[in-house]
Amino acid sequence: MYTQSMSVKGIRLLVVDDDADTRQILNILFELEGAKVIAVASASEALEVISQFKPDILISDIYLPDEYGYSLLPKVRALMAVQGKEIPAIALTGSAREEDRIYAFASGFQTHLCKPINLDELVYEVASLTKCKPAICFAGQPTS
Repeated sequence: MYTQSMSVKGIRLLVVDDDADTRQILNILFELEGAKVIAVASASEALEVISQFKPDILISDIYLPDEYGYSLLPKVRALMAVQGKEIPAIALTGSAREEDRIYAFASGFQTHLCKPINLDELVYEVASLTKCKPAICFAGQPTS
């Protein structure tokens, strides 16, 4: 299903997950793919780094220690809007119920992925949401 090579080279990615192993795996994965990654453990940490880092996409766990990813997303989008930038978002969660998926979409996430994560699918989703073409997206700039 995800056989076509999708490049995320140059993409600025903010990962918010309270699980240290998940943060480490995603950090390594996306750095190896050429992305710039900041991975944090809480919503408050995400809000602290977002203005300086200016991510192209957000990957957020839903159940964070200080607030839900559902309530983090509008705060992130408001901060990015001040900078004149829209940001797509992926919900990453252990909650696989249909109502969780529906609520994630209703909350503004473009994608809802369940743990354990299919890493190929995640890279594909990041590339798709940031409008990168197969293996030709460089420096975070979508090609025409």
